[in-house]
Amino acid sequence: MQVTETLNTGLKREITVKVPAGDMESRLVARLNNARDKVRINGFRPGKVPLQHLRKMYGKSFMAEVVNEILKDTPRNIVSERGEKAAMQPEVTMTEDEKEAESILSGGADFEFKLAYEIIPAFEIKDVSGISVDRPVYDVPEDEIEEQVRRIAESTRSFHAKEGKAEDGDRVTIDYVGKMDGVAFDGGTGGDQPLVLGSKQFIPGFEDQLVGTAAGEQKQITVTFPTEYQAANLAGKEATFDVTVKSVEGPDALEITDETAKAMGLESLERLREIVRGQIESQFGSMTRQKVKRQLLDQLDSAYSFEAPSKLVDAEFSNIWAQVNRDLEQAGRSFADEETTEEEARAEYLKLAERRVRLGLVLAEIGEKAGVQVSEEELQRALFESIRRFPADQQQNVFDFYRGNPEALTSLRAPIFEEKVVDHLLGQISVTDRKVSKEELMAEDEDGATDAKSAKKAKAEAAASEEAGDAAPKKKAPAKKKAAKADDAEA
Repeated sequence: MQVTETLNTGLKREITVKVPAGDMESRLVARLNNARDKVRINGFRPGKVPLQHLRKMYGKSFMAEVVNEILKDTPRNIVSERGEKAAMQPEVTMTEDEKEAESILSGGADFEFKLAYEIIPAFEIKDVSGISVDRPVYDVPEDEIEEQVRRIAESTRSFHAKEGKAEDGDRVTIDYVGKMDGVAFDGGTGGDQPLVLGSKQFIPGFEDQLVGTAAGEQKQITVTFPTEYQAANLAGKEATFDVTVKSVEGPDALEITDETAKAMGLESLERLREIVRGQIESQFGSMTRQKVKRQLLDQLDSAYSFEAPSKLVDAEFSNIWAQVNRDLEQAGRSFADEETTEEEARAEYLKLAERRVRLGLVLAEIGEKAGVQVSEEELQRALFESIRRFPADQQQNVFDFYRGNPEALTSLRAPIFEEKVVDHLLGQISVTDRKVSKEELMAEDEDGATDAKSAKKAKAEAAASEEAGDAAPKKKAPAKKKAAKADDAEA
């Protein structure tokens, strides 16, 4: 086998491989001899079939197997022997000429093909002991836990039929039809909708105008959708709702006791408090984790400036760009709505893709040198968590898909590996805890150190990431602006 390098520029490599016809013939003969003792052909005793007869019957198909075996093993072996790491599977090109291909399969010509690939750049892992991060910690007060317990308990509150007009805290059951310029709009109609007045479930001003209504009353309500309403065609616009109040109910006394918890399927009120505390602390703990991780990745990004393989960057950009456009379409937004252009957005997301790839390579190298491993148990847990997101009737198909696609399983392994590498790094750097308020912890970092985290970029990402809501008058909380997606750099 002759291996000739034809391109070595930057990270790009091209290799020409030639397997002489004599070598191809030797491989074919070895296969034919191996098959001689296995095939059964009428007129010949087992193991006595002449080689030429076997060649006539199976020569081309066996030679095709030889070709496939070479194409399967050779690229990996060549890259390894050269002491390189390919960023992606090498691209293989070979002759498309039918006569030449026929000659190769017949054993009359050398088998020549080309490999093209990019290498992962060599870089030294730098000392991280000088990195320091600030860990914002919010201590959840007891009254916040009790307030959340009360909100949950509200779902068990009973109501009784009430004569007279509705007041704050009463529950009304309504039918409604939303209109703009006298025309009903999609998603603006509902029937038999229970609504506790003062709960702020609907958009501002809607519930207030139902205070003082009575069962059987019809009322037209005028409201203005919030400027940050997720359905862009409704955001900031005025609408009317024709409302029919079908019933008014007054609230019964709310008692938060063990019986309240048991009505939710829990053994005691104390158990309910434990669950609520765990959920709240987990939520704020995740925010703390993301802020710490962001600081760490920013400093790693500043420390490494090597060229990222263009194929990996292109693949990462394609994933990001497809998601951005999908989210914009679902939200009914455009780049102009986000005060940018498609060209500017492309440039920003390309920078983001480059950062992701570079950080991913750095984290992968750090993890490899540190011996970080993802256990089979961790992978199985991630697999089942992923499967549970799908409807029950689809879960078996999803399971089969992951089991039959190693690349899909790799996509589950990567984020686990990354988080374990981050944990490893947090054990080596200086981490200083700082008590903060809830508002400080929840505040977005729009003034980060990288272009990807500029205020304009953060706003664009947040807009692209919102889910499109229906146009019912329910209150849509403004989507929290997502941290720059570089914080989710995949190893």
